[in-house]
Amino acid sequence: MAVIKLDEVNKNFVNEVIEAGKLVLGEDVVKSIKACYQCGTCTGSCPSGRRTAYRTRKVLRKVLLGLDDVLDTDDIWYCTTCYTCYERCPRDVKITEIIKTLRNIAAQKGNMALAHRKTASYVLRFGHAVPANKQVVELRGKLGLPAKSPTAQFSEKDLEEVRTLIKELEFDELIGFDWEKMDLKE
Repeated sequence: MAVIKLDEVNKNFVNEVIEAGKLVLGEDVVKSIKACYQCGTCTGSCPSGRRTAYRTRKVLRKVLLGLDDVLDTDDIWYCTTCYTCYERCPRDVKITEIIKTLRNIAAQKGNMALAHRKTASYVLRFGHAVPANKQVVELRGKLGLPAKSPTAQFSEKDLEEVRTLIKELEFDELIGFDWEKMDLKE
C-alpha cells in the first residue's frame, strides 16, 4: 500500500476537473464524480481492464484524493469509451465523461498517448481518423457502392477545410504534427 504525502495532494484537483469539463459536458455530469463511493463496479465491468492494467476505480480515486499525477500516467488512455462503467455505476457517476475530461486536461499539459496522437494525425493527413485503404475501396466496389466514400479523404476542398480548422484550433501543435513530413514530430 502506498503512502500519500500531503505535499503530493492537490486539494483543488476535483474542482479543477469539474471546471475543465463543465463547459462542454455540463457541471452536473463532471460533478457526479463526487458521488463515487469506490464500490468497484466500474473496474469489474471494464472490458479494457480485463486485458490491461487499467483500473477505472483507481483513476477516480486518484482524482478524489487530489493526486493529479494521474494526468501523467497511461491509465486514462486505456479507456475505450465503451460506456459500460457509465451504464452500470450504481451512483450514476458519469465515468466515461470524467475520463475524457482528464484526457483533455492531460493533452493540454502535453501528455497524450502515442496511439491517440497517431490516430489524430490521420485526421490531419486524410481528413478522417480511419482512412479508407485499398481493400476498403475494393470492397465498396464489390458492394455496389462508389469506390470513394463521401469523406474529406477524397475531397481536396473538404480536406483543406478540415486542415484550416485544425490549424486555427492549434490541434496540430497539441499532437505535435509536422506539416512538412505530414506525420508526427519525433
